[in-house]
Amino acid sequence: QVQLVESGGGLVQAGGSLRLSCAASGRTFSTYTMGWFRQPPGKEREFVAAISWGAGDNTYYPESVKGRFTISRDNAKKTVYLQMNSLKPEDTAVYNCAAGRGRGPHYSTDKYDYWGQGTQVTVSS
Repeated sequence: QVQLVESGGGLVQAGGSLRLSCAASGRTFSTYTMGWFRQPPGKEREFVAAISWGAGDNTYYPESVKGRFTISRDNAKKTVYLQMNSLKPEDTAVYNCAAGRGRGPHYSTDKYDYWGQGTQVTVSS
């Protein structure tokens, strides 16, 4: 069983930055692929980033955030981060982290077994 708690959301102006954190419980955090998803108002949940485990900790991003967002993990702290730079109003959403068994890439929600409650990110223009 893995429990996930996100933090770090808030209100930021366009062009600004935020860093989201996702703290995990459980003994096997280091062997889960960790992902971030978001759900903009009135839209479906979408993939934002994922980081696998093992040699290299491969990372995966959609084109919409590539070059602006960076996912990383600290297995000793059982925490995954999402650094978001050059934020745009269209990045406004509830952001959730998720944990999935096996190595990534895990692009779809059905690859993930555990989900956090989410944190709101609002980017003003």
